[in-house]
Amino acid sequence: MGTIMAWNSYILPPQMEGTHIAPARRFVGRRKLCFDGISSVCSSYGTQHDEASVSSRPRIFTKTVDDKKIEDLGEVTKGFPTTRRMLLAGLLMPLYYSSSRYSSANALGDPSVTIEQVTPVVTPSGPLFPPEERIVNLFETNTYSVVNIFDVTLRPQLNVTGVVEIPEGNGSGVVWDEEGHIVTNYHVIGNSLSRNPKPGQVVARVNILASEGVQKNFEGKLIGADRSKDLAVLKVDAPVDLLRPMRVGQSSFLKVGQQCLAIGNPFGFDHTLTVGVISGLNRDIFSQTGVTIGGGIQTDAAINPGNSGGPLLDSKGNLIGINTAIFTQTGTSAGVGFAIPSSTVVKIVPQLIQFGKATGLNVDIAPDLIANQLNVRNGALILQVPANSPSAKVGLLPTTRGFAGNIVLGDIIAAVDNKPVKNKAEFIKALDDYNVGDKVLLKIRRGNETLEMSIVLEESK
Repeated sequence: MGTIMAWNSYILPPQMEGTHIAPARRFVGRRKLCFDGISSVCSSYGTQHDEASVSSRPRIFTKTVDDKKIEDLGEVTKGFPTTRRMLLAGLLMPLYYSSSRYSSANALGDPSVTIEQVTPVVTPSGPLFPPEERIVNLFETNTYSVVNIFDVTLRPQLNVTGVVEIPEGNGSGVVWDEEGHIVTNYHVIGNSLSRNPKPGQVVARVNILASEGVQKNFEGKLIGADRSKDLAVLKVDAPVDLLRPMRVGQSSFLKVGQQCLAIGNPFGFDHTLTVGVISGLNRDIFSQTGVTIGGGIQTDAAINPGNSGGPLLDSKGNLIGINTAIFTQTGTSAGVGFAIPSSTVVKIVPQLIQFGKATGLNVDIAPDLIANQLNVRNGALILQVPANSPSAKVGLLPTTRGFAGNIVLGDIIAAVDNKPVKNKAEFIKALDDYNVGDKVLLKIRRGNETLEMSIVLEESK
């Protein structure tokens, strides 16, 4: 029986099987086997052709075995292309004309109906419900006081004189007054601040929404920043008619459960409104600047990247906080957002405008977790005291290690002007009532002794 085997186009000689000479085995290449075989099978072979017109291209095999003739498969596939090129073109043609995974639908429609019959009646929306109208009015009134801030870092460009502005990130801000001061978070312009810019230097681009709905761009110059409070103040040279300061409310009278609104620019979508409730009060905010801010407001209003620096409003449209952080494992809102209370903002921002920095002792206070591990349950434990600072000059002692490796506790601040201090948050909050240059009386616990020290507050570093 004849056999075809794929083998690099060689033909082996006939093999001797006893006295009978076996037919020669023809070995052909795999490519030749594929194309010649398919071309043979798909050859044009019909009644309209005579035997002479049949292609002389070799078939796979045709042999009589035991008086039975194996028929050529060309009779079943007559009318198909005969050459390799035509065969490949026929296979690739559907791919060329059907590039989309969705082909056009041959819809016939329904000629028995008219467009008017299948078009529903549109119901007029009518007036809004009072709660909806109140929220709409609050948004339309306060949205012009919210700005979009783009952190800009100045870097030298090769072969070009001067500098080029490169946007690093974006966030939100609040128009503070008609002088052009803009309040935002420290971390919103953190990339620019990490390069220690000088006061008055451009660190951001500020987009302000005009009444005609067009955003106008201005340079944001650095006025002051406080990393410990995650607050910063910029200034823009904008016309007075564009600057619409936001009313500031009292965060100390907030109640859990009352409604609140957040306006900002999440993911670059400018002037986005989200609504929620006050979920908690006096929360410790773990800011992106790496510090803990006490007295934070917790809300379930959606706060996402880009909302930072934007306002949190009460149901009357008053500013009650600056949105600063979210608690999430995905990077998006999980219903737990935090804002710096307005009671802190109104104390820090004026100092940043006047001095460029806020007041402080410039000492490092231990977080509550570390203080508890060191068995300090009442008071603010001092971890570090900068050398040559006023705190070091009056004799405040930091926490150190002894010769044997044991921890020697530093001074513990128990009161500020006879106001008891239980932890770090209460100590920082107590200093918010003072300005740079004010003198305060500290009650210190040092071992088994109780001391009193008077110290002049300086600008926080």
